[in-house]
Amino acid sequence: MEGTYLEVNLRKITENSARIREICDRHGMQVLAVTKGFAAIPEIVRAISDGGIDRFADSRLMNIKALREHGFANEMTLLRIPMISLAAQTVNYADLSLNSEYAVMKALSEAAAAAGKLHRVILMVELGDLREGMLPLEAIRTCRKAAELPGIRIAGVGTNMGCYGGILPTRKNLSVLRLVADAIRQETGLEIPIVSGGGTSSLKLVYDGTMPPGINQLRIGEGLLLGTDTTRGDVIPWLKQDAFTLRAEIVEIKNKPSKPIGESGRDAFGNIPVFEDEGIIRRAIVAVGKQDVQPSEIIPLDPGIRVLGASSDHTILNISNSENHYRVGDRISFRLSYAAMLTLCTSGYISKKMLRA
Repeated sequence: MEGTYLEVNLRKITENSARIREICDRHGMQVLAVTKGFAAIPEIVRAISDGGIDRFADSRLMNIKALREHGFANEMTLLRIPMISLAAQTVNYADLSLNSEYAVMKALSEAAAAAGKLHRVILMVELGDLREGMLPLEAIRTCRKAAELPGIRIAGVGTNMGCYGGILPTRKNLSVLRLVADAIRQETGLEIPIVSGGGTSSLKLVYDGTMPPGINQLRIGEGLLLGTDTTRGDVIPWLKQDAFTLRAEIVEIKNKPSKPIGESGRDAFGNIPVFEDEGIIRRAIVAVGKQDVQPSEIIPLDPGIRVLGASSDHTILNISNSENHYRVGDRISFRLSYAAMLTLCTSGYISKKMLRA
C-alpha cells in the first residue's frame, strides 16, 4: 500500500473481543461493541464478531444504516439520543436507542407504530458526568408515561460515565442506577431487563470484582479496540494495545533551526505558537496533518522521535535523537489514542490496511 495509511490488525481485535466476552460472561455481563470509534468499518465489525461479541452500538445512525446495507442483521443500538427529525429512520435501522427526553420517545412511538415495529428504549439516568440523562426521580416519572406509548418498549436503564465530565464509575454511583431500575420495576411492573453501566471505564469494576450486582450490560469501544482506558490513564494489561498503527510517509528531511525565523503572527489555525530554541535539529515531515488527526494524539513508536507540531496536511518531527537512518519515502509508525483512532478512521484521506495474520 502506498502513502500514509492506518494499519488495522484484525486478529488482535478478535483476541480482545474474545477476552472481554470471556470475562464479562463470567460475571453475567452483556457486551455491546461500540463501532463509532472506527466508523463501523465492516471488516473490523466482523473481526469483533469472530471474537464472540455479536451486539453492536454506534452513535451515528449513518453507520448503523451502512452496516445493515452490508448485510449485518445483528442487534444494533443507537447510542446518541435520537433526533426527532430522524425518528422513522431510527426505528427502521436500530433495534434499541438511548433516550432521555419524553418528546423523542413519543416521536419514536409514532414512527414505530406507523411502521408496524416495536422499538426498544433504554432510559438514560444522570449520575454526575453531566452529559445525557435524567435525574433519578425524573427517570422514574418519565418511565411511567413512556411505558404507555405504543410501538416502544422500555427495555432498561443506563448511564454514561467519563465522556464529558471525566467522572469515573464506582460501586457507589452505579449502585444508584441499580436502585433506579428496582424502583421502576416496583412502581410500573416492567421487567427492565437491561441495566447498562457505562463503557470501557466501567470494565475495571468487572475484572476487579467491584461491579455492584444488578448491572448487566457494558458498551465497550476503546478497551476492545486499543486495550486502554483514557479516563483512568491506564492500559488494560490483559488486552492488546497495538491493533491500530498509523504508518506515515516521510516527504521531507532537512536540518533546520528549531525556532522559526522572523516576526511571529498566528498559525493557520489562529493560534500563537511558542517554540523552544534547540539550535539546528534534524527534522522530518510526514504526510498527515490536523485535517486527519491532532499531533498530540499520536505517539511515535521510535523513542528517538518527538512530534513538534502540525499544519493541515503536514506533521513535523524532530528525528535528531533517532538511531534509525530515515530517508524520504520511508514510513514512521505511531501508536494512537482513542481520539486519534476515531479521526483517522473517519478521514477519507487516510487509506486503511487490514491485516488478518
